[in-house]
Amino acid sequence: MIEFKDVSKSFWTGQRRKVILDRASFRVELGSSLGILAPNGTGKTTLVNMMSGLEKPDEGQIIRRSRISFPLGFMGGVSTRLSAMENCRFIARLYGKDPDYLEAFCRWVCGLEEYFDMPVGTYSAGMRARFSFSLLLALDFDIYLIDEGMPSTTDVEFNKRAGQILAERLKTATVVIVSHQASTLEKFCKSAAVLRNGQLHMFETLEEAKELYDYETQSA
Repeated sequence: MIEFKDVSKSFWTGQRRKVILDRASFRVELGSSLGILAPNGTGKTTLVNMMSGLEKPDEGQIIRRSRISFPLGFMGGVSTRLSAMENCRFIARLYGKDPDYLEAFCRWVCGLEEYFDMPVGTYSAGMRARFSFSLLLALDFDIYLIDEGMPSTTDVEFNKRAGQILAERLKTATVVIVSHQASTLEKFCKSAAVLRNGQLHMFETLEEAKELYDYETQSA
């Protein structure tokens, strides 16, 4: 479970204060995946980062009572000086996992071959995305956080392999996904919310959320 209680978050852009959330209160229950619709530039990534604990709110309280993933594509816990193999074994120890298993799993999923034993700092953006995605899949979480703005990969074989594993995970896990397109949410979520001007409007169905989102987008 993730619960936001009167959470506020804003940034100073240099010209004005941009409000991401204004006293928002909502809850994500296990078994009830949530899609969040938000136009580009409204703070989708910041919201996901607060859910994971990577960013703190200015005011209010965020309660986490489940195993919550880092956002898909997040590389903050990976050392670019170390190889993927070394990073895997280090992260395995942090999460109390078998280092041999985590290394073998990630090596198989990301398919980086000899690059797996080279420093992550030498990787292309696509290679880093494949490695970070494999780490996410190697660890067990109750709630998976997906931000559409995270790095993606064009490797067809990897996308197929990782997509199948993620689909299996999501049969028993909960997902929170933020996007500016309703079509992105359809395969994951039945309920949805709309983030607009610092307010998070919750709906029981994606169709209801789409109605408000389309109206707000056309009126902007």
